[in-house]
Amino acid sequence: MNITDQSIVGSVVAQDYRTASIFQSFGIDFCCKGNRTISEACKNKNVEISDLIGNLNSSTQQNNPATNFASWPLDLLADYIEKIHHRYVEQKILEIKPYLEKVVRVHGDRHPELNQIRKIFNLSAGELAAHMKKEEFILFPFIRKLAKSERSHETLLPPTFGTIKNPISMMEQDHEIEGEHFEQIARLTENYTPPTDACSTYRVTYALLKEFQDDLHQHLHLENNILFPKAIEREKDINFATVD
Repeated sequence: MNITDQSIVGSVVAQDYRTASIFQSFGIDFCCKGNRTISEACKNKNVEISDLIGNLNSSTQQNNPATNFASWPLDLLADYIEKIHHRYVEQKILEIKPYLEKVVRVHGDRHPELNQIRKIFNLSAGELAAHMKKEEFILFPFIRKLAKSERSHETLLPPTFGTIKNPISMMEQDHEIEGEHFEQIARLTENYTPPTDACSTYRVTYALLKEFQDDLHQHLHLENNILFPKAIEREKDINFATVD
């Protein structure tokens, strides 16, 4: 892969997911704001372009290739996102909420930022739950139909939402909001660094939040940078049935 300052951040990660950790280490959002060039992203974060590109090239030259999600069929990728990332979100929300309640109760007086962290996480949890159901019941079923039609050459009825770009646009707006929520949490936790007086539960809570954010980044990357663009391109090739 030839990485330059004009390469699109999300496209670079789509081609080799190992670059995600490099972007993350430089503080560059590759999922919700992955449509920028490397040059634009570096300027926004005051990052030296040559340092970033050097690290990116080093990561892609390693011998253990990353999973090439971009080569997966649409329906397989949708299934993977739903079964791996959606289930993860559902399970981890149930796990993290009690931890947050406990650390707020025990440490909230000395660390008032915990109350804000809990508020943001609970808000995000509710929004993500609703968001994932819209994907599972509206968007993903149509994406699976697109994949099936490609293999069987079946004619599809036009979707009720007009074009797939419409629900995708809504999903991407949701993604940006959730990305901003976790940027706030990262700032409030000083990038998930427990304070010196943190107990074990406090440290576990921050570790779980960090893990949740990392998974969310991959989750949104797979949708924004791979699944959604491929679905939009596939829809262009469909000759929809005429509805009287």
